[in-house]
Amino acid sequence: MELDRISRLAGGGGGKVLLYVLDGLGGLPREPGGPTELEAARTPHLDELARAGTCGLHDPVAPGITPGSGPGHLALFGYDPLVYETGCGVLEALGIDFPLGPGDIAVRANFCTLDARGRVTDRRAGRISSEEAAPLAARLNGIELDGAQCSVRHVKEHRFVLVLHPEVASSDAVDDTDSGQTGQPPRAPMALNAESEPTARLLEAWIAAAAERLAGQPQANMALLRGVSSQPDWPLFENVFGMRAAAAAAYSRYCGVARLVGMDAWTAPAGAPPLVDALRARLAEHDFFFLHFKPPDKAGEDGDFDRKVAAIEEADAIVPDLVDAGPDVILVTGDHSTPSIMRSHSWHPVPFLIHGDPARSDAATSFGETACRTGAHGRVRGCDLMRLAAASAGRLAKFGA
Repeated sequence: MELDRISRLAGGGGGKVLLYVLDGLGGLPREPGGPTELEAARTPHLDELARAGTCGLHDPVAPGITPGSGPGHLALFGYDPLVYETGCGVLEALGIDFPLGPGDIAVRANFCTLDARGRVTDRRAGRISSEEAAPLAARLNGIELDGAQCSVRHVKEHRFVLVLHPEVASSDAVDDTDSGQTGQPPRAPMALNAESEPTARLLEAWIAAAAERLAGQPQANMALLRGVSSQPDWPLFENVFGMRAAAAAAYSRYCGVARLVGMDAWTAPAGAPPLVDALRARLAEHDFFFLHFKPPDKAGEDGDFDRKVAAIEEADAIVPDLVDAGPDVILVTGDHSTPSIMRSHSWHPVPFLIHGDPARSDAATSFGETACRTGAHGRVRGCDLMRLAAASAGRLAKFGA
């Protein structure tokens, strides 16, 4: 459904909505016939919300499509990721509150390790510490190019942001230099259309200068570039859904995707309890609050089934405090599935629950993939969930006469 049509239904009144995202929530059994990570976890509080609310499964992008974190979260905010698409560079820049101007091009970058033949041996430079990486990012911040000013800002550990300020407007359609594999050289920046060729040339020149400044480093002797992108001109969340929105997350990228659609965003300390503090401190000033909890995804990508179970249980423990904070509607889900047995994001549908619609419940008696399959909502797209939550909060008017 087009966002301008939703905005005509959002009258600005109604209850407060909480979106609680357990990153990478969906999973698969460790052995045939066994429970998923969510089903193996002891989640009495989420189970109670499921029993008193309504459940279902969602495809963050579309059936069979494995989503990245950006598209997965945009879908949960109500933006169809097949229509509203951007690279991770702009999300990373906004996540650290770097001010992007018109025409600026942001790139997410990783320090990496090259061998003597120029082949990538470690895509993350051994996950060097922030204390080691920050001075190297500052060294790269001094690079000067003909045709553009450059800014480099350290983010965390091996990650940093490169922002080009071109003198002449250029497109951001340039492919990543990170192939996602080791044992081969980084790819050259490749323009995907004629309008992007100036950007590709600028990035090629920047890479050459960066190689000189990083020469001799034992680990971080090169950088891989991903998500070349500029800030899009999209409808803002508040204008679409009529809710002043806020977000709290421990990782900057999730603050970035929230700021992209106009939400206020704060970086919270790691762990679940600080999310409760953020909600209590600011819910009175906002109609919608997005809380992001990262550990289930990290454990899934590490292939650690038991640690993902423990992370989900940690997320469950704060649910009573989230309820006590006073939101009228609570939507709990994940931005994608990260099965531990796959060690990666996957295309599998993600369970969700909506608590706060006084008129309905369904047959789901717990919160898990199997139980949610029996829920009242069935299987929907991720971008449908925000409309369901807004409607449960009494925020969407009747469509048509």
